[in-house]
Amino acid sequence: MKPRTFIVAVLFVPAIFLEIPATAGAQTKPTVVEEIIARVNNQIITLSDYQKASQSLTQEVQQDCQNCTQTQLQAQMKDHQKNLLRDMIDQQLLIERAKDMDINVEADVVKRLDEVRKQNNLGTLDDLEKAVESSGLNWDDYKTQIRNGILQQEVIRREVGGRMDIGNDEVKAYYDAHKQDFNRPEQVELAEIFLGTEGKSPEEISEIRTKADDLHNRLVKGEDFAQLAKRYSEGPTAQDEGNLGVYERGQLAKELEDTVFKMDKGQFTDVIQTKTGFEILKVLDHFQAGQQPLDKVEGEITNILYKQKMEPAMRDYLAQLREESYVTVKPGYVDTAAVAGGTVIQEVAPTPDTPDKKKEKKKAPVPKING
Repeated sequence: MKPRTFIVAVLFVPAIFLEIPATAGAQTKPTVVEEIIARVNNQIITLSDYQKASQSLTQEVQQDCQNCTQTQLQAQMKDHQKNLLRDMIDQQLLIERAKDMDINVEADVVKRLDEVRKQNNLGTLDDLEKAVESSGLNWDDYKTQIRNGILQQEVIRREVGGRMDIGNDEVKAYYDAHKQDFNRPEQVELAEIFLGTEGKSPEEISEIRTKADDLHNRLVKGEDFAQLAKRYSEGPTAQDEGNLGVYERGQLAKELEDTVFKMDKGQFTDVIQTKTGFEILKVLDHFQAGQQPLDKVEGEITNILYKQKMEPAMRDYLAQLREESYVTVKPGYVDTAAVAGGTVIQEVAPTPDTPDKKKEKKKAPVPKING
């Protein structure tokens, strides 16, 4: 990891001040512009950053817990809130690590923006920019959020997920210990390519039908369903290559159920017209009723084991990043993953990077004392 030049504060600077010019006969004092609650190397986390993250967290918990009682909702909020600052520091550590690794995700940012554009049925990226700005968000800030998210995911993929090893013996051992979990009714796992028609004129609907037929023809010729779904499908499933999940009989509209439950793994339907658009469904897997054989659920078990290993592996990795960085938090705020015995950060003049100390733990600079 590249060492950096750190400009940090004596003990802790609680706020940034703005000097207001004095007027005749009036005394003025500095006005607080922004309160700093944490520092991660050269970067700061402000109170307004924290408040925005807290507001977003509240909205996410309410959305994920729509059927919860007020007591359950409060418990969920308390559980997530206690780690909010930790998660914000984690994100900054991962972003800085991405910079150290010289990871460039600009092509992925453009691709993600285009996916958002399609999901919102907008014609161009300029239209998306106008929509973002009209919602009260700054366009550059919006792109930065997307870029930072992709950078974090790429670091995790390379540094943590890419080093995860799940062997066949582990998969079989899990299957043998949880066989009852794989005794199931008949199910199909589906993916979709969906083109919406709500609010469209008859002429536009005819054009959308032509586009759907063209996509179907491309599938018949052997093009990859997942890639076409990711590129052309509209709606939230596009990001996940059109994946809809697993369905039992009785969970789909009758005409869809009658079609897909007759199909084998890998087959896809003709273009189907619904009340909201046109779609093509693909059967990713077809599970017959009863005890599922290991080869049918091997991928599912691998994902379960991956998730079980990911959380501790991530915490170990982030602890390592903390050891190699300066992280300090203002009294009154808690970083639940703080490294014990952290060094007090003091303010010094910036010094040049020293590339020959790439893997050394960063040491707190000693302040020069005039006496």
